[in-house]
Amino acid sequence: MHTAEKVIITTAITGSVNIPSQSPYLPLSADEVADAAVEAVEAGSAIVHLHAREPDGRPTADPEVFEKIVGRIAGQTDAVVNITTGGASSMTMDERLAAARRLKPELASMNMGTMNFVYSGIADKVAEWRHEWEEPYVRNTYSHPFVNTFDRIEDTLRTLGEAGTRFEYECYDIGHLYSLAYFADLGLAKPPLLIQGVFGVLGGIGADHANLEHMVRIADKLFGDDYCFSAFAAGRDQMAFGTHSAWLGGHVRVGLEDSLWIGKGTLARSNAEQVRKIRAVVEDLGKPIASPADARALLGLRGGTA
Repeated sequence: MHTAEKVIITTAITGSVNIPSQSPYLPLSADEVADAAVEAVEAGSAIVHLHAREPDGRPTADPEVFEKIVGRIAGQTDAVVNITTGGASSMTMDERLAAARRLKPELASMNMGTMNFVYSGIADKVAEWRHEWEEPYVRNTYSHPFVNTFDRIEDTLRTLGEAGTRFEYECYDIGHLYSLAYFADLGLAKPPLLIQGVFGVLGGIGADHANLEHMVRIADKLFGDDYCFSAFAAGRDQMAFGTHSAWLGGHVRVGLEDSLWIGKGTLARSNAEQVRKIRAVVEDLGKPIASPADARALLGLRGGTA
């Protein structure tokens, strides 16, 4: 692993997993997502990872909604904008890719394999539903896989890569590292690789700190110094895994996509609140925070959209 001299904070603003009935603070409309992203950057986030939603919170792949969000962020910050290609597991691959194809961002996420991605358990914790779409949406994940086939991964690496987009490789298990190594051997995944270790999603690797260290060991074996590592855990383990990643020499990700909480029993009131918390932890470890310019230099990003 390329050891971080400055730690990149990525903020995943809204995602497609958590739903409005869980928290009144989850950004939903394009303006809310953009405002939340700007606040996160002002708090110290170098990268903002973007999904989009309808005003009622339903995930959307509409490129026009993404354009509105990205335009607002670009007009007010110099942040690195990372557009999802994961979307939601209920979307087709073409829907999931639509915004990245339109906007050709400098950074996009890339999920490294088909998997069970289960968050139906949310339904058991909601006492009162705000919208009719929410319960069937989350329960559906118990019986439908999250599809990321090799042909579509290859096609996306080729087509977006030709436009100058680089990738955040989201690895939910050790096997995903080997899948990434396959595409690196083909010359389609080009160093420096940004590997995002994802822990605590049902169907993927568990939020056990031994798993985090194991993932780094295998990545070291496969990629040597040709990669940067970042990690997050879904839910209550978010801050602990960010701290561990920074301590190992990696980067961190926070945001309401991954956890709605700021502490035990306390909902986070904003993405920026989580950024400020992890920033304080990282700085207490004696590590400076990377600016967007630092992140671009470290990850070989071109800046802006194509």
